Amino acid sequence: MLKSESIAALAKAIALSQLHVENALKSSTNPHFKSKYADLAEILNTVRPVFSANGIAIVQTPTFESGVASVETMLCHESGEFISSVCSSPVSKQDAQGIGSAITYLRRYSLAAMCGIAQEDDDGQHAVQEPQTQRQAPSRKLSNAEREMGVADMKGAPDEAALKQVWADYHAMAKNIGDRESCEFFTDCAKECKAAFQ
Repeated sequence: MLKSESIAALAKAIALSQLHVENALKSSTNPHFKSKYADLAEILNTVRPVFSANGIAIVQTPTFESGVASVETMLCHESGEFISSVCSSPVSKQDAQGIGSAITYLRRYSLAAMCGIAQEDDDGQHAVQEPQTQRQAPSRKLSNAEREMGVADMKGAPDEAALKQVWADYHAMAKNIGDRESCEFFTDCAKECKAAFQ
């Protein structure tokens, strides 16, 4: 998040605004998921009059680069103070319609988050769905040092119960970052260590 050197006046104005902003109505229907959600227009209609009355302008600037759509949402106060945040997502259908849907979704999502209002999020998968292979790609892989630490901890487990807990911890760590190779590595290591107790 970026912000001006001081946000004292802006923070006060946001606090006053949030006293009067209600959650956005779920007035739109997602035909793909057959669910209700608050669209961008509904969220703007909900927050803009109240924020404007308290001297806050909403500015959103979209960009698209290397298959990723981004939207910077900025809340600007009449004092010159501001806060801003960027929300990004890969776009699977990289034509005008796909990019437009992703940007609209990001505008809605980030605006609701920055203004502190709740809204149904069911249409998000339709707007910015990634290809299956992209979703499964690991965010990173565990280093050799991290793997060796897991091996040492498993070998140092005093009994099967402790071994199982150590395996679960390292397996979860690898799973959380999408590193399937390390998940399998820790499982194989746990099997070898378990054999020592039998």
